[in-house]
Amino acid sequence: MIWIHNRRLLAFCVAAFLFAGRGFAGDSAAEWAAVVTPTKTLAGQSIGGYAAGCIGGAVALPLSGIGYQVMRVSRHRYYGHADLIRFVRHMGEFVADEGLGSLLVGDLGQPRGGPTPSGHRSHQTGLDVDIWFLTLSQSNNRLLTEHEREVWRAPSMIKADSGKIDHEQWTDADAKILQMAASQPEVDRVFVNPGIKRELCERNADLSAAWLRKIRPWWKHDDHFHVRLKCPDGNSHCNNQEPLPEGLGCGASLAWWFSKEAQLPGRKTQSPQPALPALCEQIINGEALAQQ
Repeated sequence: MIWIHNRRLLAFCVAAFLFAGRGFAGDSAAEWAAVVTPTKTLAGQSIGGYAAGCIGGAVALPLSGIGYQVMRVSRHRYYGHADLIRFVRHMGEFVADEGLGSLLVGDLGQPRGGPTPSGHRSHQTGLDVDIWFLTLSQSNNRLLTEHEREVWRAPSMIKADSGKIDHEQWTDADAKILQMAASQPEVDRVFVNPGIKRELCERNADLSAAWLRKIRPWWKHDDHFHVRLKCPDGNSHCNNQEPLPEGLGCGASLAWWFSKEAQLPGRKTQSPQPALPALCEQIINGEALAQQ
């Protein structure tokens, strides 16, 4: 009987260890993707970090609006914090007012955030959005069909053989839109391909453009740019990313991205999904969160 008891105790301890290391039952990306509605509690509360978090009371971005259209609607990733929804709509209005046509908007986040089965490491707290480097021109500005939204692809702005800007694709409008996005006070960072960052640095040789500091190089991001907002005021459970380095990022730190070291395959390997905050278990289960 003592042996049986000890064996049961051992099994319990092992299970407890695994459970503690894994987080909770809702840390599976498939589980988060299966939820199709936001919570009704704690509206606009981003919880955790951009790559390990969730959101309560997310808002859906209308699929079409002034100066923008949402792509890949079937992915059901057009939810975000109210601040993010306002940002996208503001960007659309800017593009329309400038006569640039319509932005094509990629993923925001899932209805309750959390990890996605594919496509992203971040986008978990309702504060990230992808915007394509493909803008419907004013002369071709129309409402896309459901099929077009699913099958269209944005072109790469980078030449595959050299890593330099493809000037047959890149336009002044792309630079203007990036500058507008990075100039917004609520924006923390804008991720682009290193070649695009280099192009922007060369276009602003005097390095007096403060918005350039927010433009950060990252792997891929050659056909879209990724905007990340700061944690909104009053979101006490939201974790900001570390502060931006000093300077505009046009010197040695940018040159590293074109080094042999940066091209090593291991540099692009991602670590395992971090455990989600405990509050996210209540979010995925739809339980009311206690105000803290």
